[in-house]
Amino acid sequence: MKATALLLTGMLTGILTTGATPLFATEAPFSRGVNLTNWFQAGSAAEIDFHRYDRDDFEQIRNLGADVIRLPINLHHMTDGAPDYVLDPLFLGYLDQAVDWAEALGLHLVLDNHTFDPSTNTDPAVREVLLAVWPQMARHFRNRGDTLYYEVLNEPHGIDDATWNGIQQDVVAAIREVDDRHTIIIGPAGWNSYHNLEAMPVYDDDNLIVTFHFYDPFLFTHQGATWVEPSMASLAGMPFPYRAEDMPPLPAELEGTWVGDAYDRYAQEGTLAEVRRLLEIAEAFRASRGVPLFLGELGVYMNNSDNADRVAWYAAVREILDEMDIAWTAWDYHGGFGLFEPGSDGRYEHDLNVPLLEALGFVVPPQTAAEAQPDTVGMGVYDDRAAEGVRLAGQTGGRLDFVSRDRPAQGGYAIEWSGPSQYEVAGFDFSPDRDLAFLAGAGYALALQLRCDRPGTHIGLRFLDSDTGPDDHPWRSGVALAADELPCDDAWHELHLPLAALPEQGAWEDGDWFEPVGDFDWSAIDRLEVVAENAPPAQAKVWIDHVRITRLPADATWLDHEAGMNGLFFDPAAPGHGFDFNVVEEGLVVYYYGHTADGERLWLVSEALPGNLNFGEALDLTFYEVPTGVFGAPGGDGAVPWGNIVLTLHSCGAAHAEFDGIDGQASMDLVRLAGVPRVFCNRD
Repeated sequence: MKATALLLTGMLTGILTTGATPLFATEAPFSRGVNLTNWFQAGSAAEIDFHRYDRDDFEQIRNLGADVIRLPINLHHMTDGAPDYVLDPLFLGYLDQAVDWAEALGLHLVLDNHTFDPSTNTDPAVREVLLAVWPQMARHFRNRGDTLYYEVLNEPHGIDDATWNGIQQDVVAAIREVDDRHTIIIGPAGWNSYHNLEAMPVYDDDNLIVTFHFYDPFLFTHQGATWVEPSMASLAGMPFPYRAEDMPPLPAELEGTWVGDAYDRYAQEGTLAEVRRLLEIAEAFRASRGVPLFLGELGVYMNNSDNADRVAWYAAVREILDEMDIAWTAWDYHGGFGLFEPGSDGRYEHDLNVPLLEALGFVVPPQTAAEAQPDTVGMGVYDDRAAEGVRLAGQTGGRLDFVSRDRPAQGGYAIEWSGPSQYEVAGFDFSPDRDLAFLAGAGYALALQLRCDRPGTHIGLRFLDSDTGPDDHPWRSGVALAADELPCDDAWHELHLPLAALPEQGAWEDGDWFEPVGDFDWSAIDRLEVVAENAPPAQAKVWIDHVRITRLPADATWLDHEAGMNGLFFDPAAPGHGFDFNVVEEGLVVYYYGHTADGERLWLVSEALPGNLNFGEALDLTFYEVPTGVFGAPGGDGAVPWGNIVLTLHSCGAAHAEFDGIDGQASMDLVRLAGVPRVFCNRD
């Protein structure tokens, strides 16, 4: 064997000629597993919802028969940025726990640098970041067991082979200066394509594994994908293997594109024989180089594909890989390419896609039918961490910090939301969906602490129900908080919003707005969202803490008849008029403020009502005029009889009033404006 030493961008690394005799074993030390996605793929360490997975999940994956987990990490985002790219200790602490679980369970764990944007070409300047982060990673993990692996970078693309190979060579050398123990996983340019394997140099390092990815035929595996160009969202029903009678028509917008060209070739490319031929390219590379080979990603997007055909593809690819003794990790566990039934909650005991698991040769655990049960007691949502069954989520161009130590309302952390834009959300996804119908009817409330630091920031709170199909929409029920309810004075404010009093707001879906029609469903709640209702002032921040659904505070005033009522009511057609339902020592009292037909101010207070208003019941109340305009107890100093007002409560948010007094007669259709603090409309 003859080695040629090359000097690459300032680092001395050994490369063998491409015809060199193989030096080391050609099989990876693991066989099959999954990618555990959307966990460490966050914008920063603070944005990792770490409690999404735990040791039990690792154990469940092992029990499927997997011996390896590939863990995608937005590694470059886990640093303090240029120029030093120092790794965040919070990130390393989280990752240490994941490594602990894998080691304890005998699982191989691939730390995959997944700092990757499919729409942006890999910049050669990535070399400086890689040379900063990987020696730190190696230094931190060098004393860990041999079942830990470093994968340099996921799917470099838009960069030529020679440039990428030189960068990767330098990174391997930099890691080896710190850690000569752990196996490094390297891959080719061109999206880790098997076509680019031969362009890779031959290394004199015998502790490497070469990776590649496989998603062919692409029109089948990515039908419905929106992140490709052009979007294939409209392409559905592509069969595998090719069957002329089952071919869907090509969507008109894809004609004349590369998708259309691939569609025309699908009779040749969508076959088992072609899948085998392409995988043989990788097998031939391994044979010629004598290197271990690892298929890091394979999968079929489930949204627009037939499940039977999807299963057929997995079975075919897995059987070929087994014949070739090529290790693999499926993309992914939960997610659009995942191992669970489409549209399910992804629960291990209930929702696994059994035929797909069998196709992959995994062990199928017993599956039972999930029985949805309504919540009958209060529940936590967030308190230092998301509660079980709750995932922290957001749709924001701002920054979400799930473990902010900036003056939390209680405990050690709060959620900090920096720089939200109008209509963006920070929220809590319920998995599975929650049935809150009983709690809504029993007077339970959404309780939370909110803080914001820029006056002029307007925040909304809303629940979204589950979209069950083409005839349904994700209906919203919630409120936009007024400035007096959340004044944005950088102080914490505790809010209690009775669920039953939250008005339906409509639905937004696929670019269309749908007005409310009364279809909001408390029995199928998908998520809770905090919303930036406006474009907040520059550098605005919002903090969220101690979120739960609970009975109202012990010192709240309860109107606990079957249908109690409180709050501010007004007539939209009669500006300057309003009612205030409130509670004093004597009982429920209704205040009226407005003016007479002559324009004079009119202040009225009702007699005390020991009971409560009932829906649909006309209540005839005597009212007294208060000349001073100061409300107090009924019949107080200066109060004189004025007449009667008949009130009929239609719901927690609508009522009707008929006036008959010394100033004449009138009628008003009323709507509820807001709740009086700590007094609630309920149905307990």
